[in-house]
Formats: sequence, structure tokens, C-alpha cells
Amino acid sequence: MADLERLMGKYASVLSLIGQLGVRLQNLHIQDNKLFIKGHAKTRADSNRVWDQIKLVNPSYIQDLTAELTYDANVPASPPLAYEAANRTYTVKVGDTLSKIAKRYYGDSSLYRRIFEANRRVLRDPDDIQVGQVLRIPEVANG
Repeated sequence: MADLERLMGKYASVLSLIGQLGVRLQNLHIQDNKLFIKGHAKTRADSNRVWDQIKLVNPSYIQDLTAELTYDANVPASPPLAYEAANRTYTVKVGDTLSKIAKRYYGDSSLYRRIFEANRRVLRDPDDIQVGQVLRIPEVANG
């Protein structure tokens, strides 16, 4: 049987982020031998940040975690500050491709070449990215 304290320790950074973002936790317990987290985020972006952290802790999270995160769909995400958008970076993780990163940031995987072109100093081939590389993510309007 799964141990609540052990799983809470494993996902401590997720629980910490939930607290930092002000996600309202509705449930936190063991269910079906998995850590069950149910909460409500203020925005979709906050919900996505929690999911990103879950996947960072354990890309195979489905084995020991069930999470249900809702958010207010009518609250618009705040646009990034001009400085943040112009200096946005992403650290490559296991399983990433430029297409997946483009889908995440632009909503369209076919825009992967924008990321490739912005990172020609570190990338020689769009199909050869390495875990740990820090890539610049250009604004959508840049080409």
C-alpha cells in the first residue's frame, strides 16, 4: 500500500508550488494506492505550471499520482511583460522535441523552426536537442 508521507515527500515541490500559486486544495489523500490531489487554480497558466512541475518530478507520474486541477476559464491569462517575452528561455527536458516546445509556447508544433533559428549558436540540427540545453524562445511575432 502506498504511503501518504512518502508520496507527499516525493511530490513536495509540487505541493510547495500549489501553495505559492494559491491553488485551493480540495483533496490530498491516498486513493487506489496513489497520491490524489484535487485543487482549483486561479488561472489556466497556474494549472499548467503545476502540471509542468508534476512532470518534472516524475514523467511517469501516472503510476503513483492522480491529479485533478480545475481553473477559472473566464479569467484571462495576464500577458507576459515585454522583458519576460523578449528574454524567455526553456531548459530541455527528457522527451522534448522542438515541435513539442513550439506547441507548448505557440500552440502550433509546426512553428518549431522559430525556436531553431533563434538558437543557431547552440543547435546545429532541429532534430538534435539535448537535455539540459537552455533555449531562447522568441516571441510569436518574431520570425
